[in-house]
Amino acid sequence: MRIGVFLIAAQFPGQEAGRVLADTVELIAAAEEAGFDDAWIAEHHFMSYGVCPSAITLAAVAAGRTTRIGLGTAVSVLSTHHPVALAEQAAMLHHLSGGRFTLGVGRGGPWVDLEVFGTGLERFERGFGESLDLLLDALSRDRVAAEGEFFRFREVRMVPEARMRPVVACTSEPTVAMAAERGLPMLLGMHIGDAEKASMVARHGSAGGHIAAAVGYVADSTAQAVRELKESMPKWLGPGLAGYTPVDGRPAPSRDVGAYVDLLTRIHPVGSAEHCAEAILRTAANTGIEHVILMVEGLGEHRRTLENVRRLGHEVLPMVRRAGLAGSPEALSSPRAPVSG
Repeated sequence: MRIGVFLIAAQFPGQEAGRVLADTVELIAAAEEAGFDDAWIAEHHFMSYGVCPSAITLAAVAAGRTTRIGLGTAVSVLSTHHPVALAEQAAMLHHLSGGRFTLGVGRGGPWVDLEVFGTGLERFERGFGESLDLLLDALSRDRVAAEGEFFRFREVRMVPEARMRPVVACTSEPTVAMAAERGLPMLLGMHIGDAEKASMVARHGSAGGHIAAAVGYVADSTAQAVRELKESMPKWLGPGLAGYTPVDGRPAPSRDVGAYVDLLTRIHPVGSAEHCAEAILRTAANTGIEHVILMVEGLGEHRRTLENVRRLGHEVLPMVRRAGLAGSPEALSSPRAPVSG
């Protein structure tokens, strides 16, 4: 299995956005030291839920501070980017990181971002397939041109050129179908459980390369971990989720934050080290997905988040890898089983 961290650059009350971004880079360096395979960075605009407006830029900074860990965007919002410009940036990062970078893209939502960046609601509603195909052309050919509804330009040479296969965030049946038609792996969010993830993998038709996001927090006991996240996460999620502003007259999304945190702590690796390892292995067994990325920022304090990353790396990852090498989750209880990493 591959285990990574998923970083939203979450801004809790009282925190300064620039400090949160600097702390996020430090968390990626800590994840490398702790043995994680990769670090995935989210992109958000105009809100405290996540204060990183350019995941690819933050990944570039992290590439210069690390040497081994893989880096990815989870995701760059394709509805507010020009696909060719995004492909150029991804190609640069591919070369400058020594091939450690993976581009993750998503459709995004009907938010005010579309108005601010001038891409418009129509491109969000009808243009994702065209945008994705143009991105794939730019990442697989040395020259690219467009004659579509949203993009029309003469043939140009891609400089620098890079052959890359993006990952696509999927939250609905149409995006699952788009990913499947193009042979692209899916990134599945932490808001759904194993059953829905398994259903989406089945609809896609291939189990290869998909990524599952989950909340990850390890404490001395499962009761302690659940209690602490239930206390801390609503402070961030309440104002953070309220920052989603529709671009048109549709109602703003609403969510029962308490119920949401209760769901996250029940279905994800939140608990003792043994509980966390079992939850990761259970997701792999239930879904066929062998790449899990853990959202580690739920405590809202940088020092404690660093400790969480280190404990996950030192206590949980060896158990998961030991079980994987032994070919059975039962290997968790065998001290003689080999440990990797």
